[in-house]
Amino acid sequence: MRIRIVDAFTDRPFAGNPAGVLLLDSGGFPDDTWLQQVATEVNLSETAFAHPLPPGGEADWALRWFTPATEVDMCGHATLATAHVLHSTGRASGPLRFAARPGILGATACEDGTLTLDFPTSTLTPLTPLTIPDGVQAALGADPVSVHDTSEHIGDLLVELADERTVRGLAPDFASLAALSRRGIIVTAAAEDPGRGYDFVSRGFFPGVGIDEDPVTGSAHTALAPFWSARLGRTELTGLQVSARTGLVRTSLRGERTLLTGRAVTVIDGELLTSP
Repeated sequence: MRIRIVDAFTDRPFAGNPAGVLLLDSGGFPDDTWLQQVATEVNLSETAFAHPLPPGGEADWALRWFTPATEVDMCGHATLATAHVLHSTGRASGPLRFAARPGILGATACEDGTLTLDFPTSTLTPLTPLTIPDGVQAALGADPVSVHDTSEHIGDLLVELADERTVRGLAPDFASLAALSRRGIIVTAAAEDPGRGYDFVSRGFFPGVGIDEDPVTGSAHTALAPFWSARLGRTELTGLQVSARTGLVRTSLRGERTLLTGRAVTVIDGELLTSP
């Protein structure tokens, strides 16, 4: 069984967010225990598993994502990586439709070599000092400017900080962060210099699902897009996730849907010497 490692939301190897990708035969997913064991062995933020669906339905492929610790409801970078593998290997051409936990997700290959994902836009619920979970400030080591809860698809807290420098300099207490949200914490601030090619920065911390810091979190941008579009007055934005690997995500807010655009590079193409 072929397994590939793809760096997503980057145009060069060893940057962006690496994802494992396994394209399975038709006929359904293997046992959940096996899927989790493979993802734990791969030990990346997410490993994606996809199998083809019968023609004529509402989707072309079924798609699931696992961290080293658990299955997750939505993942952007591993979806981008899966679409990249399907197109680069000739398994698919044209727009793709994935059946996944959040519903039907789209992926389109663009003429410039980028891929655009079509995901549901996250809702944002502002929290007051009385409704912000205790310990956010202490766990992050920084004072929030605002805190929002996100929709059930991602289940994160979105924490706005004072500036880009504060976001870059965070050294969170991951054990404390793990207890603060359903999935994780997204921190963000406006770009210090938008002339450098991005409008906002972010980082993503998900210790509760086995990922202390995610290099580039596509799904988080379904919340970052409406958040920053409302503040900056534009629906087309670019976010830079300032992890050690970094990655760029272009966002386009389309009401209830958010388009996420980026590039991907296959860095490992190998054989998985086990079967379900």
